[in-house]
Amino acid sequence: MTTPYNPDNYCYRHPDRQSFVLCQRCGRTICPQCQVQAAVGVHCVECARSDRQSQQYSRPPRLVRAARASVRSSTAPVVTYALIGISLVIYLLELFPGLGVAQALLYAPVYTHPGIGFPFEPWRMLTYAFVQTPFTLNNPLSIVNILFNMFSLYIFGRMLEPMIGRWRFALLYVFSAIGGAVAVDYLASPTTAVIGATGAIFGLIAGLFFIARKQGGNMSQLIVLVVLNLVLAFIVGGVWQVYIGGLVFGALTGLIYTQFSRRSQKNTEILMLVGLAALIVILTVVRSF
Repeated sequence: MTTPYNPDNYCYRHPDRQSFVLCQRCGRTICPQCQVQAAVGVHCVECARSDRQSQQYSRPPRLVRAARASVRSSTAPVVTYALIGISLVIYLLELFPGLGVAQALLYAPVYTHPGIGFPFEPWRMLTYAFVQTPFTLNNPLSIVNILFNMFSLYIFGRMLEPMIGRWRFALLYVFSAIGGAVAVDYLASPTTAVIGATGAIFGLIAGLFFIARKQGGNMSQLIVLVVLNLVLAFIVGGVWQVYIGGLVFGALTGLIYTQFSRRSQKNTEILMLVGLAALIVILTVVRSF
């Protein structure tokens, strides 16, 4: 019995070749020679060419694609890069003294003690960590300070952020910076001005100590690094109180992460972090009276 001729069963480019495969895009019959493998099924030659052209015109530059891939990656230290970027932008703005950037963002306890002639600006307890010693002709070595701080943030951020996640890393940095301001409020005079990311970086080191120790890491070198930095702070006359505060609150945050790290303990971890934030608020309010 002869099968009736049906043109739909023959390749649209080669009418003499029978086929029962259809292009997934236009639905036309295509023979093996005209089939182009696609992500799903096969396309005809013309649809495949059209698809390549549309991808070529809409494809972003390689640098943009790499940046997007880095952001999408779960291990990319996005928060670390953001903190470094913000600090560098503020440092560049400090090069223009007329803007008064450092004065507007630095912290001193008088800004959290309302009623003594200074505006109440508690956000300075965090913003000071993004301000570095400004570059001047009288103090050209100040650039070493920001380079050292940003390099330290880069090193510890690349280690910690993939280990604990982005929002936990961000909270660790914020709690450490604000904790440094709290220590200055309690241990220094009300007019002691403080700037710099060192306190927050000390908090990262303290958090890393507890987190890495739980994973079986050797912490002896980290302890030596902390001691050397504290000694250096005393020698150069820095505001050592901010380093102590960063260490204490970084350690508290790291302990919360390590003690409540299981998925089933997520709500408890959040509750403890809220409690730590409440402790900071209480300490600040009590000290303001």
